[in-house]
Amino acid sequence: MLVHQWRLLMVALQFLTRVPVRLPGVQPHGALPFDPRWLNDCTRYFGVAGLGVGASSAAVLLAALQIWPQLPTLAAALAVAWTVWLTGAFHEDGLADTFDALGGAVSRERALAIMKDSRIGTYGGCALVISLGLRVLALAACIGPTPTPQAAAYAALALVLAHGAGRCAAVAVMALLPYAGDAEHARAKPLATQVRAALAWQCAGATLIAFAIILIAALGVLAGGIGHFLWMSAVAAALAALLALITVGLMRRWLRQRLGGYTGDTLGATEQITEMAVLLALAALVAHWP
Repeated sequence: MLVHQWRLLMVALQFLTRVPVRLPGVQPHGALPFDPRWLNDCTRYFGVAGLGVGASSAAVLLAALQIWPQLPTLAAALAVAWTVWLTGAFHEDGLADTFDALGGAVSRERALAIMKDSRIGTYGGCALVISLGLRVLALAACIGPTPTPQAAAYAALALVLAHGAGRCAAVAVMALLPYAGDAEHARAKPLATQVRAALAWQCAGATLIAFAIILIAALGVLAGGIGHFLWMSAVAAALAALLALITVGLMRRWLRQRLGGYTGDTLGATEQITEMAVLLALAALVAHWP
C-alpha cells in the first residue's frame, strides 16, 4: 500500500514537472507496464507535488538573497524563473491558451479550437506578462526593501503555500466540472474523465499534512521568532486556502458558462490565477502585519 502511494506521488511529480523519477515496481524497459489509472489516482498528490515545487523555488530564493542581499526583486525573479523551468512552463502554457480562447467573444467550439493552436495571441501574451510580473513583484514585496532572515522565511513560506494551493485548486475544478474537450485527443486521456470528489478532499488533506511537515522542518532551522513565525504561518495557510476556494468558485462559474466544463489548459490557468492571488494576499499580509 505504501509503495503504491509513493508510486502515485512519483507519477504526480513526473506529470507536473521535469523531475526524472523512477516508479517503484516499474522496470526501466517496461517489464511491468504502466497502469493508466495511476494518472487519475495520482491527482490526490498534486498539492504535495506543488509544495515540492514551491520548496525548491524557496531554496533558490534564499540562495539568491545570500548572493544579492540588497536586490530582493532579482531574487524573486530568479525564484519564479526556476519554477517556470522546473515545470516546463506547463501551467503558463495553459494560462496563455485559456485567455487566448476565452478572452474574446467566440463560440464554445471556436474556443476549444483556439486552445489546440500552438500559436500565442494577444490575450495569452498579456496574461503571461501579467502573471509573471505580479508573481515577481508580490514575492519581492513579501521580502521587503531590506531583507531580514524573518522576511526571507515569510517569502519562502509564501512560495510553498502558493504552489500547493494552486495545484489543489486545479484538482477541485476537475472534481466539480466534467471534461469539456475531446477526450480522444486529450494529452492525458485518464485525466479527461471527471475526478472523484474524494480525490479532491484527499488532495487537500495530503497537502495539509505535507505543509505541516515542511513547517516543522522550517521551525527546526529558524534561529528566532518561532512563535511569531508559527502564528503567521497559520494565518497565511488559512488565507491561501480561502483564496484557493474563491478561485475555484470563480473558475467553475466561468468555465461552466463558456465551455460547459474544464480542459487541461483551463486547469493550468486555475493554478496560475490561484498562485497569483495567494502571493498578492500574502504580500498584503506581510505589509500590514503588526
